[in-house]
Amino acid sequence: MIHPQPAVEISKQFADQAGLNPVIAQILYNRGFTDPQSARAFLRGEMAFPDPAKMTGISRAVPRIMRAVSNKEAIYVYGDFDADGVTSTTLLVSALRALGANVQPYIPHRVDEGYGLNDDALIKLAKQGARLVITVDCGIRSLAEAETAKRIGLDMIITDHHSVGPDLPDAFAVINPKQPNCKYPEKMLAGVGVTYKLVEQLLKTSLNKRGLAAEDFLDLVAIGTVADLVPLQSHENRALVIRGLEKLKQTNRLGLQALMEVASITPAQVSAYAIGFMIAPRINAAGRLDSAMTAYELLTTTDRFVASEYAQKLQTLNVTRQQLTREMQELARIQAGMETTANTPLIFASNPDFKQGIVGLVAGRLTEEYYRPSIVVQQGPEESHGSCRSIEEFNITEALDQVADLLIRHGGHAQAAGFTIHNENLPLFRERMMEIAGDELTGKDLRPRLEIDAEVPLHKLDMRLYDALSSMEPCGHGYPAPILCARKLRVADCRTVGKDNAHLKLKLTDGALEQDAIAFRFGEYIRDLPMTVDVAYQLEINEWQGERRLQMNVVDIRPYDYEARRN
Repeated sequence: MIHPQPAVEISKQFADQAGLNPVIAQILYNRGFTDPQSARAFLRGEMAFPDPAKMTGISRAVPRIMRAVSNKEAIYVYGDFDADGVTSTTLLVSALRALGANVQPYIPHRVDEGYGLNDDALIKLAKQGARLVITVDCGIRSLAEAETAKRIGLDMIITDHHSVGPDLPDAFAVINPKQPNCKYPEKMLAGVGVTYKLVEQLLKTSLNKRGLAAEDFLDLVAIGTVADLVPLQSHENRALVIRGLEKLKQTNRLGLQALMEVASITPAQVSAYAIGFMIAPRINAAGRLDSAMTAYELLTTTDRFVASEYAQKLQTLNVTRQQLTREMQELARIQAGMETTANTPLIFASNPDFKQGIVGLVAGRLTEEYYRPSIVVQQGPEESHGSCRSIEEFNITEALDQVADLLIRHGGHAQAAGFTIHNENLPLFRERMMEIAGDELTGKDLRPRLEIDAEVPLHKLDMRLYDALSSMEPCGHGYPAPILCARKLRVADCRTVGKDNAHLKLKLTDGALEQDAIAFRFGEYIRDLPMTVDVAYQLEINEWQGERRLQMNVVDIRPYDYEARRN
């Protein structure tokens, strides 16, 4: 466990000025919010969104789209097959149709076409009469495909948020806040966030005769933003999600209502957690195992019966996805040799039996389990498709850039990326990636770190603190739920619970007070659990038979070090 340098006196003054609970003030101060007013505004999601016109490419894209709408040109919105891409596609198609556009969605099939733009799809769209193609959540590295679009007479507007390569595609307009010289201040928007800025600017035009409000689409923005794991310590991302969650709680989209019903989510339970672990996985399941168009149809249907059918289909696909992920993770672990050597700088597994839609999940699980960058590849007859997940110490997309000569296409972020490769290049690709990872990671302490936000003993745990901690929501990537620490607790009672006795149910005491605790996946600790421990935990409510009680959700345990405390 890592405990931050205490700033008690500063935090007390900070708490008074910001009007915050002292523990919340301590946490925010430790996370870098040293100005009371800005900390309070961040917590509440208060901000004036920057002018979308500041985003390079939007001022060129909007007049072209307006012309296409006015002339009834055939427009296609070309999206990605994950939750960010599907919500982006839904948002832009819905907005354009409301403006009177002749517009259709196009989301490629993960297995048949692979990630991103592809020439065959563009040629097909051109033959169907397309004049303008607008990408969402993809295209920033599709240089060859942009050339194809020009050659066959398609105007292309690229909107994306992924890492920019050495060169930009030669498209009619490129909208990505990460591109050089873009003056838009927030660089870490999700794909749906970038799409939202384009729609926001479009709705300012004379085409918006119905007075549509961009805010009506914020439920979609919240889902895509949380699902794509963009940092929520960003003021704009946080503000978008806060406002989007309010829209989601009262959404008029029949598909979302049906999806929340099959996931057993009530409006009061709508949260970033619910999106990340219940809503988004079901939306993603469509593109992983079937067609992402199923999820798109769910989000756009105006028929309650159809919405229910699609929601149930996504529920079934998600259950199948969970089972396949477990099976593939075990196979990948064995194939990568992790049972015999865990010191490899990079985990690599490839197999024709891997499901292409699951490889990213398996790579993520392996990285979480071993704290190493992971590459999992589904081998096709001639081409293979891989997903990468990485750790803070290793930028996986920069590593792929170094072996771009071996790849058909690639792209992503620092800790998550994907690629397509000819099978004959796989052995050399593996060798070179191992070398790159070895060079960058050798000598580094590759152990996951647990950041402790504040030390809070048992006597400070009450409902007021729980409510104050809840005010820090929405939490997620880059802005995790607070982790607290309590020291020198005696284990008054301990027993295993759950399937295969995988979890620990504890009673912890400081000598004066006793507190219930649960430690998931710590069941094996019962054999030699020390009697006196330090614990890292999150504070939660345990509801049982109508009774609500505070509970420590233990995320780490270590023996109390008497010698260290004495010194």
